[in-house]
Amino acid sequence: MKRLVLVLIAALLGGIAHAAPPAGQDALAGPQVKVDVGGRKLNLYCTGKGSPTVLFEADAGRAGWDWSAVLPEVAQRTRACVYDRAGLGSSDPIIRAATVANASKDLNFLIKNARMEGPFVLVGAGYGAMVAQHFALRSRGASVSGLVLVDAMHEDALPADRAAKLDAVVACLNAAEQGKPGAGCSYPASSINGDIGPALAAAQAAQTNKLTYWRARASELDSLDTSADQLRKARKPFGDIRVMEVPQAEPAAITTAVLQMLEAR
Repeated sequence: MKRLVLVLIAALLGGIAHAAPPAGQDALAGPQVKVDVGGRKLNLYCTGKGSPTVLFEADAGRAGWDWSAVLPEVAQRTRACVYDRAGLGSSDPIIRAATVANASKDLNFLIKNARMEGPFVLVGAGYGAMVAQHFALRSRGASVSGLVLVDAMHEDALPADRAAKLDAVVACLNAAEQGKPGAGCSYPASSINGDIGPALAAAQAAQTNKLTYWRARASELDSLDTSADQLRKARKPFGDIRVMEVPQAEPAAITTAVLQMLEAR
């Protein structure tokens, strides 16, 4: 197994900073290409040209727009894509439990039906790192050459506060069902976002008024133990897939890791 582990300290890096939101960010604020994944459609957005294709997987309860500060930097080098898992962003609602296995199946259909060309470098944050790993271990026909795992959630070390987080999300779901989302029911902040403009800020705020969003977010949290077991059972050596671990969910560190992954091929 070829495994490359990088510990990237952002303070030691020449930061990639934006005084204003990246150009083209508004494209992430609404639907782009809706891809059928079996009677449902997931929202996909790609930019840039080249190979491999870098595909980003957001953290739990989060949409593809979280990568707005990283996507344009990577797209200068190669093809870069973000998508929204079921129930999140501009994708259709969930129709089954939001587990990593089901997300992995959806991703397989997305790649196939969108006719995306591999090989792929998957970049996953938190829970998204679990989805990316499960897909790489169980993918059928999709060539994964690299994994960049950002502040990755581990199947044997799930967040201790996940029950409390689920209770809070369920309370927001109940409030949304009554048309009265609570003051604490906001789209969660993320350091990955970087600077965002008004269009993206409005889209994130609008998420919290959607029952489909709270249902998907609750389901991902409620299914964490099942997801952990699914990934645990899928575990095996990654073989020729290179793996980089980024402990900090910060745009400059993530971008640097992805570019180093591309250069190492």
